[in-house]
Amino acid sequence: MKIAIGCDENAFDLKNLLIDVLKSKGVEYKDFGVFAKESIDYPDIASALIPQVQSGAYERGILVCGTGLGMAICANKFKGIRAAVCHDIYSAQRSILSNDCQVLCMGSFVIGTSLAQEILKVWLDIERTGGTVKKVKKINELEK
Repeated sequence: MKIAIGCDENAFDLKNLLIDVLKSKGVEYKDFGVFAKESIDYPDIASALIPQVQSGAYERGILVCGTGLGMAICANKFKGIRAAVCHDIYSAQRSILSNDCQVLCMGSFVIGTSLAQEILKVWLDIERTGGTVKKVKKINELEK
């Protein structure tokens, strides 16, 4: 599995902890930034990362900011992308099993680091199989 990961300055430390999880699981990844606690608008990171998931170059994406909300809103503007903000394990599971989400979003201001790492581990272990196909198809039809 290939993962694209990115953050704004508010989630720089959390992103690095999540990268540690990816490394520990032997997951191939690319870091789309930020690379220091430098100010950047989260849409710039999402706009660089999401086309890579959209094209299939990366199977999944992880976007983190202060709340996860801005990143999810940006990601969901891209055709065919389903991003979910997940701050608990059950939502992370259902984001894939029900909604076939490709992008996990989290907020560093609203989640503890240990829980964020556990959520990522669970999310990575779930295989994308199309979700609830009928419902996902209806979601996709909304993009037309």
